[in-house]
Amino acid sequence: MTTPGLPLRQLLMSLGEPLVELQAAPQGLDVPVRDVAILDPEDPPTAAPGELVLAIGARGRAALPALRAAGRANAAAVAVKLDGPGQADALREAATDAGVALLSVRRETRWEHLDSLARAIIAGPDAPDTAGTPEHNAGDLFSLAQTVAVLTNGIVSVEDTSSRVLAYSRSSDSDEVDDLRRLSILGWQGPEPYLSKLREWGIFQHLRTSDAPIAVEPHPELGLRRRLAIGIRAGAQPLGTIWVQEGAQPLAPLAEQALIGAARVAAAQLVRRRRELSADVRLTQTLLTGLLEGSTGPQSLATHLGLDLRRPATVLAYSAHTTEALHRSDVTGLISVHTAARHRTALLAPIDSRVYVLLPELPPGLPMTTVRDWASEVVEAAWDHLGVPLRAAIGSTVDGLAQVPDSRAQADRILDAMGRGGVELDVAALIDVQAEVLVSEMLALLQERTGLRDPRLTALTAYDLRHGTRLAESVLAWLDALGEVRVAADALHIHPNTLRYRVRRAEQLTGIDLTQPQQRLLAMLQLRLPAED
Repeated sequence: MTTPGLPLRQLLMSLGEPLVELQAAPQGLDVPVRDVAILDPEDPPTAAPGELVLAIGARGRAALPALRAAGRANAAAVAVKLDGPGQADALREAATDAGVALLSVRRETRWEHLDSLARAIIAGPDAPDTAGTPEHNAGDLFSLAQTVAVLTNGIVSVEDTSSRVLAYSRSSDSDEVDDLRRLSILGWQGPEPYLSKLREWGIFQHLRTSDAPIAVEPHPELGLRRRLAIGIRAGAQPLGTIWVQEGAQPLAPLAEQALIGAARVAAAQLVRRRRELSADVRLTQTLLTGLLEGSTGPQSLATHLGLDLRRPATVLAYSAHTTEALHRSDVTGLISVHTAARHRTALLAPIDSRVYVLLPELPPGLPMTTVRDWASEVVEAAWDHLGVPLRAAIGSTVDGLAQVPDSRAQADRILDAMGRGGVELDVAALIDVQAEVLVSEMLALLQERTGLRDPRLTALTAYDLRHGTRLAESVLAWLDALGEVRVAADALHIHPNTLRYRVRRAEQLTGIDLTQPQQRLLAMLQLRLPAED
């Protein structure tokens, strides 16, 4: 059933001037906004009826296809970032021709924050929290912020323990908003210079340890107006903060009392949301792990997250050079953050000593180089920021979620080969290491099933261990050099005559005939196995 949606007028009132500005509304301000869609610059321009389309990465005339597609689909509005007034004129004309509203977004605004905020406002206070992040469906907190604003005669924001803005009240006059409030909303987090001052004044320490409100006196030199703050706490556990900034009028006499009640209401809401989110995350992990392992079909995960079963998908697999490194939460968190920045619906599942990333709903024809670049960013960031060397394997791009286990299996094959050595790449797809993967798997088979080995070659490696000789190594170097004695001798840093002697000696001791192609092939494989004591 189609949802009625929220009038564009109400969405604009809730978002407020700090984030967006209306440039054109050819259908008026009562058009319903039912959903938010992010249009990636690599995706073909598409839209659905009633959507607010966030055209990320498209500025100036580059946004024209998004406007036209939104108009054809009866979308509600398109939001873009502008580089100058000339762009606004051209886009306003295009939006009017397309019959779709045009919103300009402040350059400092982060797209993911605008997306989260708009979804929360559209969902309203009674919507269930199923989106998977605290910012989504936070309409109850917005309603609370607006109520506190009325009771205190101030301008309200609700933040988490990392000073990220979860919700805020509307302000009718942007001149009332000070720099801290404006920059916090635009960046979704308080700017560090201001936060440092609040730490220096002991404000955060008070908010973490006390249930009482605290006043922050005005500092005009810093662009700070007077404000009240109170910590949101569940027992001794801090959950966040409510801030009330004084506007053009003084704060109400009972502002502190209103803050105490609001903090208790907010605590109940945040505790409930954490519990719901925790249960949702556990269910998502269970369904994702089951899909990757082939024990659960794709329908359950698709239904739970609203994924399209038939769109292309790929699995990335990461492993560390040391087996314990990937158990560190900071490594897993780094993989999660970097991947989510590149693909909105990416899902992550640590399984044993590896971390798997499912990239569902990929755009058709997405170049392999794009996915490779995403994986390379993760590997480089893990080394630069954490000092952890990672390997990344890119599984095959499959036609839908039902084939995800095949993509995961291919990624595992590549990582297995990288772990056994012989692959110098840190990021690889099967096309990069096809031969290495096949040879690695044949060696694994020989390692496991000793009956498939040639006992004469086994005896040769045993002879080297007993006598401290290097006959097997010399034979393998000669075979790898295709019989070029000088090339093999140079690789071993020995005289060519020494190499010739070692090869003849190996043939005499074992009875193998290296003039036979089959025996040479088996020797090239088996002599790559690690020597057994």
